Amino acid sequence: MLHPQDSATRERKSLAGLWRFALDGGGVGRAAGWFAGPLPDAAEMPVPASYNDILADPAVRDHVGDAWYQTDVWVPRGWAGQRVVLHFESATHRATAWVNGVEVASHEGGYTPFEADVTGHVRAGSVARVTVAVNNELSFQTIPPGLVEDTPGGRRQRYWHDFFNYAGLHRAVWLYTTGVAHLTDVTVVSGLDGPDGLVEYATEASGAGGTTVHVVLCDAAGVEVAAGVGAAGTLRVPGVHRWAPGDGYLYDLQVRLTDAAGATVDSCHQSVGVRTVTVDGTRFLVNGEPFYFTGFGKHEDVPVLGKGHSDAFLVHDFALLDWVGANSFRTSHYPYSQDVLDYADRHGVLVIDETAAVGLHLRPGSGPGGTDVPTFSADTVNDDTRAAHAQAIRELIARDKNHPSVVLWSIANEPESASAAAERYFRPLFELARALDPTRPVGFANDALAPAGTCRVSQFSDVLMLNRYYGWYRYSGELAAAEQAWEDELRAWAREGKPIIVTEYGADTYPGLHSITAEPWSEEYQVAYLEMNHRVLDRVEAVVGEHVWNFADFATLSGPRRVAGNRKGVFTRDRQPKAAAHALRRRWRRDT
Repeated sequence: MLHPQDSATRERKSLAGLWRFALDGGGVGRAAGWFAGPLPDAAEMPVPASYNDILADPAVRDHVGDAWYQTDVWVPRGWAGQRVVLHFESATHRATAWVNGVEVASHEGGYTPFEADVTGHVRAGSVARVTVAVNNELSFQTIPPGLVEDTPGGRRQRYWHDFFNYAGLHRAVWLYTTGVAHLTDVTVVSGLDGPDGLVEYATEASGAGGTTVHVVLCDAAGVEVAAGVGAAGTLRVPGVHRWAPGDGYLYDLQVRLTDAAGATVDSCHQSVGVRTVTVDGTRFLVNGEPFYFTGFGKHEDVPVLGKGHSDAFLVHDFALLDWVGANSFRTSHYPYSQDVLDYADRHGVLVIDETAAVGLHLRPGSGPGGTDVPTFSADTVNDDTRAAHAQAIRELIARDKNHPSVVLWSIANEPESASAAAERYFRPLFELARALDPTRPVGFANDALAPAGTCRVSQFSDVLMLNRYYGWYRYSGELAAAEQAWEDELRAWAREGKPIIVTEYGADTYPGLHSITAEPWSEEYQVAYLEMNHRVLDRVEAVVGEHVWNFADFATLSGPRRVAGNRKGVFTRDRQPKAAAHALRRRWRRDT
């Protein structure tokens, strides 16, 4: 699936703005035919945004079930004779879409795109009504999993991931055009041959009988450096300018589909960063050179907008990453907006790209009515869950395969990984990820309940990714004991002979809370906690990266361990630095 774009033959129209909006807690809208006419008793809701925090209403914030969106859009007169497509960059967690009362698409999974050919349902020069029912319910068979329960206070969504279950149309919605004969996908794989670059390309098209594919690769100045003819091929780039950490140099692959007379019937552009990623023993190599990750696990989370994409916060967050000296981040715990990855491509920031498979670890009391249930069973996480998980992996890799910034796939965060059932569940998922993309390493984020020597899933990982909280959840306030225990475990992992990235370590910190003796929750303790961790990491050679949890404070379910959300950020939710941000800047930007 190609991302909507403007080209010589394509045109797109954003549907961002205020849509009509109605909650449907009773689930009556579909049977009542809300898609067939104007939404009843509709409010207004911005798109893109999570709907939860927009209106000053707890019923909206905590809603469980369908939420309906509707808008009217003019289809330009100039689109007559063109194929018209309705494209959603995401809808959390599932959606059904109608155009002029006709169902055109349904999609499961809250963070990857879907689209529908609506040519037969719209007319150029006329208004089309677009209606979407977005559902936020989670079950044991969804990714991420959850459980809806009926309580005296109404239906409640339970889930086991530690971030708020924001929902809605979080990203852009588009109408766009192509010709009847059109390109449907472009895949690029880069390599190096001495000073030269190699760009393998493969294209797919529909309705393209009798057509020919032409490709031209241009450098950043627009100068042609290579060209080819055919649906697939390899381009050689003499003296290539490599894409590298901190140097997001991109070439532009121009792809044209021509008819028998040589006329262009469709065209698109694909950015290309020429680089290699390999694992060699305990080293992580980019372009054959050892790379050390510095950065964060992040969240798409900002005040009011929730998980709604914001270009302003995008640019500001990357400015803060640069200020603090971060060279990478993980898309914890779901695929981020494609705009985020495009920006990372252009700025040479490396990304660990993660699926939404978080919460696949049922702690005591996770079952219905607070019962204890196993993570993997016929009634909990089962073959249907794995099928949904596999589809999430397919859609993630299909969407993000061409981004040079993406250097490592993470197929899950903190699953139960110490049992034979976990091994059976994950083995085919790792095999799938490698079959879909043999050019990048694959891993998952392991948690403390499966320490070295007990995890049965890490055998499948190319890179060991560890989430550890010595000094916070274990040995809280006892940093000397935490330091010894942490080093002991880390050295045990190092004996597996794989690169180690510590993908989470952090301490909740209330901004402005200070303590002479560095007590937990104070800014002084967060600094001392990070310094202890860094001493350990610096002593273990197999460690090739450190990602602090978290970049910024973020919203969660309320509870006795959460003071207005998770406070482990080194920046506040509105992006003001805590003392730890300055401490990290001193470590990561040694020139300051």
